[in-house]
Amino acid sequence: MAHVRLAVLSAAAAATLALSGCGGSSEAAGEPTTAASVTIDHAQGTTEVPVDPQNVFTFDLGALDTLDALGVDVAGVPQGTLPAQLSDYEGGDTANIGSMKEPDFEAIAAAEPDLIIISGRVADSYDQLSEIAPTIDLSVDAADPIASFTEHTEALGRIFDLEDEVTERLANLQTGISETKEAAASAGNGLVLLTSAGEVTAYGSGSRFGLIHDVLGVEPAADVKSEGTHGEAVSFEYIADVNPAHLFVIDRDAAVGEAGAAGAAVLDNELVNGTDAVKNDAVTYLDSASWYLIGYGLNNLDAMVSAVNEAVAA
Repeated sequence: MAHVRLAVLSAAAAATLALSGCGGSSEAAGEPTTAASVTIDHAQGTTEVPVDPQNVFTFDLGALDTLDALGVDVAGVPQGTLPAQLSDYEGGDTANIGSMKEPDFEAIAAAEPDLIIISGRVADSYDQLSEIAPTIDLSVDAADPIASFTEHTEALGRIFDLEDEVTERLANLQTGISETKEAAASAGNGLVLLTSAGEVTAYGSGSRFGLIHDVLGVEPAADVKSEGTHGEAVSFEYIADVNPAHLFVIDRDAAVGEAGAAGAAVLDNELVNGTDAVKNDAVTYLDSASWYLIGYGLNNLDAMVSAVNEAVAA
């Protein structure tokens, strides 16, 4: 799809030059003019990005999910921890540009990308990557995730000349959010838990998983002390005392491929089993890769919203 659009843009440019050479005006002749680049505001500043770049690298799996949803070719991604939803980018013609936290600067420079997309895990590498190619940081603001995600997605629509497609997809997503929020209004409160190496961490409003409370309207079961990517370490006694109507569980070990007890096994004890959530079969084990690794992408966010909708509508 990207190659077809490039051909169209090239043809338009050639036509404009031909008209200019004859002393004519492209506007007078009704020919569209196409900018060579667009200005993108992002988490670390403002960057001039080429229109419809062909050699695109991304460390942000949410952006990869969005580009995949829009039919845009991505040439380089970090290998080794790609979830099943994005397994088409494992090996083959897709360049390995490092890990989720450590870019391979030499490999990236040698491949001469037209655009590099990053987010929180490699945000500290922004300056080095910017020396190689135009780089944009699409980290989602946990304090206002949907507005942030919408802005980022619209920016990608501008870059790849897919604004109409982006508008339609975002409208459909907003419909799902509204339906979920309506169902959540009468569903009771909820607690979001992440299990890792046998330990349990809770996440609340304003956190990396605050989507459940802040956007989808599930009432927080407790005032969890969590900020950004970090949650609050909690005990089984804490969960019992909070006694949530719903439990939403993310198994980090499963997401990153580490050995360890499954989230269900970690929480299978007398204290947790005494909660209303367990007694009323209102425990939702969220897709770990979807929530922990991918996050805010067009396809993935739709799946995240649907998972919560199913839980609160039951």
